[in-house]
Amino acid sequence: MPRPYASGIVAASADEVWARIRAFADLPAFVPAIGHAELVEGVDGQVGAVRRLTFAAGGDPFDERLLALDDPGRSLTYAFEGANPFGVRRYVSTVRVCPVTDTGEAFVEWWAEYDADADQVAKLDRTFTEDVYAGGIAGLRKLLA
Repeated sequence: MPRPYASGIVAASADEVWARIRAFADLPAFVPAIGHAELVEGVDGQVGAVRRLTFAAGGDPFDERLLALDDPGRSLTYAFEGANPFGVRRYVSTVRVCPVTDTGEAFVEWWAEYDADADQVAKLDRTFTEDVYAGGIAGLRKLLA
């Protein structure tokens, strides 16, 4: 099972970074690939909420459901709900924020597990790792600078 992963340091406190990530429908604020997000089901910050995303480059919207939210552990897990633009059959992703105790900065890590056709895995791993996760971490750096 593929497991794309990215991590990085953001020059802000773990609490500041977590507040941005925890706002489930606010993904476009720090993930450049996402042009629009809106909550279409549930309450923001509550398990079961569904956000509808549209890429900045356009295309059909797709949904993600919040599966787990751990405020003390500063992590959230979400999954694709229904059809998705990547053609994966199952996708579950987690993002976690930890304090860097000697500098006051935040360590952010983001990963997923998914099922896809073998000939698509390398491309999907690059897309998730570089465009979504690393792009999101870089976006957090810029937003919180």
